Amino acid sequence: MSPQHEGAEGASRAALIDAWRGAAGHGLDIPDPDEPRPLGDDHCVFIRPVLAPGGKVVAGAYSYYDASEDTAGFEEARVRYAFGPQRLLIGKFCSVAAGATFVMPGANHLHSGPTAFPFATFPGDWQDRLIDPLIERGPQGKGDTVIGNDVWIGRAATIMPGVTVADGAIIGAGAVVASDIGPYQIAAGNPARPVRTRYTPDEIDLLRTAKWWDWPIEAVSRHLPELVLGTPAGVLAAGRAEGLVDGDGPSGEGGRS
Repeated sequence: MSPQHEGAEGASRAALIDAWRGAAGHGLDIPDPDEPRPLGDDHCVFIRPVLAPGGKVVAGAYSYYDASEDTAGFEEARVRYAFGPQRLLIGKFCSVAAGATFVMPGANHLHSGPTAFPFATFPGDWQDRLIDPLIERGPQGKGDTVIGNDVWIGRAATIMPGVTVADGAIIGAGAVVASDIGPYQIAAGNPARPVRTRYTPDEIDLLRTAKWWDWPIEAVSRHLPELVLGTPAGVLAAGRAEGLVDGDGPSGEGGRS
C-alpha cells in the first residue's frame, strides 16, 4: 500500500472514531430493533420483527439478513424443511448474507433401514402402514439449530440441521456447516472446517465473560470504538466500568431476548 493510501486510510479511521465519540457525547440515534428495515431497503432487514409469532424461528435483537435477492420472507426464503418440532435459534447482532440458508431436520430421510425412500410422506396406504411403527420407534435425529451471538454467516452458506455455531464465529461464503463450530472460529469449505480462531482461548474467555451483546444498547453505543477496533480485554474492562459484568469466568451461551 502506498504512503498516500496509508495516510488516507488512517485519516478515514480517525474521522470515524471521532464521529462515534461525538455521537456518544451528544445523544444517540439508535436503530429501532423492531423496525424491519433500518436502512430503508432490503439489504439490511432485522430478522426478529419479520418472524411469525410463536414460530419455529427465534432471533435476537439487531440480527439482520440481506434480503435484496429474496422473493419471500426470512422463514420462507431462508429456512428449509421446517416440518418437525425443532427450532432455529439465532442470537443477537448476527449478520446473515444473501443466499445463506438453514436446513432443518425435516429434510432428513429415515435411513436406519434398508431403504431411505420417504414412504411415510405420502398419504394413503404407505403412510397408514408406517404410522404405528414410527410412533413406536419414537423421535430420532437432530435437535434445534443454534446460532450464537455476533455470528457472521457469509454469502450462500448452508447451515445443516442440528448444528451449533457459537458466539463470534464467522462462516465463509459457500460453506456447508454440518458440524458444530466453536466460539470465535472462522470456518470455510464443504464440509466446513475451522480455518483459524480469531482470538486465543484466554481472549475468548474474556469476550464470553463480557457478553457485550447483552449490554443495554446505550452502553453498546458508548463503547463502539472498543467493540469494533479494540481488544477483548478492553471490551471486558468497558463492561466492568459500566457495572455490567460480574465474575471472572467465561459465561455460557444465550441472549436471544
